[in-house]
Amino acid sequence: MDTRSVQEFAQKVAADQAVALSSLLTSIGDRLGLWSALAASGPVTAEGLARAAGSAPRYVAEWLAAETAAGYVDYDPSTARFTLPPERAAVLADDDSPVAMAGGFEALAGFWAGADRAAEAFRTGAGVPWADHDPRLHSGTARFFGPLYRRSLVGEWLPALDGVAESLERGARVLDVGCGRGLSTRLMAEAFPASRFHGVDPHDPSIRQADAAAVEAGLAGRLTYDVGAAGTDVGGDWDVVCFFDAFHHAGDPAATARWVHKSLAPGGSLVLVEFRAHDRLEDDVDPIHRQAYSASALVCVADALAQGATEALGAQSGPRRLCDLLTGAGFSSARVAAETDVNLVVEARP
Repeated sequence: MDTRSVQEFAQKVAADQAVALSSLLTSIGDRLGLWSALAASGPVTAEGLARAAGSAPRYVAEWLAAETAAGYVDYDPSTARFTLPPERAAVLADDDSPVAMAGGFEALAGFWAGADRAAEAFRTGAGVPWADHDPRLHSGTARFFGPLYRRSLVGEWLPALDGVAESLERGARVLDVGCGRGLSTRLMAEAFPASRFHGVDPHDPSIRQADAAAVEAGLAGRLTYDVGAAGTDVGGDWDVVCFFDAFHHAGDPAATARWVHKSLAPGGSLVLVEFRAHDRLEDDVDPIHRQAYSASALVCVADALAQGATEALGAQSGPRRLCDLLTGAGFSSARVAAETDVNLVVEARP
């Protein structure tokens, strides 16, 4: 046994454990408004931040020390004051920022809350439905994907598709499957007033929130939602059917693809936005894909198994597997229309 290799690996594991533990404090800071208060305060003492956020000073002092050690917060020993630089505030303290990531820490709390059930599912092979997860996973996931959708959906993904943006400009019927709380559908409805949009998702609380947001945005007349999953009777002749980070949750993805094929109008398009992955595991060994595989094991595969899947796609299925599945389901063509650091955008035509 190589003693040096053992020591180096032990140090790596210790660092990972430190990050995992520290992430809980980061999540608490988000929950209590510590990050937004710190961003607004400028250089501030622990006592000052505690007053601004309405929290207990001794806990806040220790929280600040931990976040300083993590490299998230700057500390000036000459004044005993702490600062969150604006570049970091854009990531941790502003949900409207295009690089906001605090929602990911909220989702992590939901992941950990389901650890016992996940372990039992691993032992038995049973599935875990999305609806059965801790609510913080639902809300944190919506916050995590929100900045990405706002930044990319209308400005990057749709223009990369063959004639889809032009069809939406003229007026199209669009179905958004697995729409969650409806942000993706709402963004499209706001950008393309000549088109009509319908979102479906099996999670009733999410659909209720989507409905409320549509009304608040003044879009209720041409933006509707229903509780349902892929295969739900939602009529046919859709010009565009979209799955945003949802297709890999299907219990039977091939049957889902065939259902979409039958539901599309002539000349219509199926659009899948999936997490960026390569076709070989050895090409995806890095921190970003580590996160994606972990989330896939705990949530995506578990949800598909709960729907009866025998071989769930997972969130890292890769472009070749996706395109082969779609053409095998009857689509005449399937291609990767766009690829970013985070996502693959796949388009299929009947």
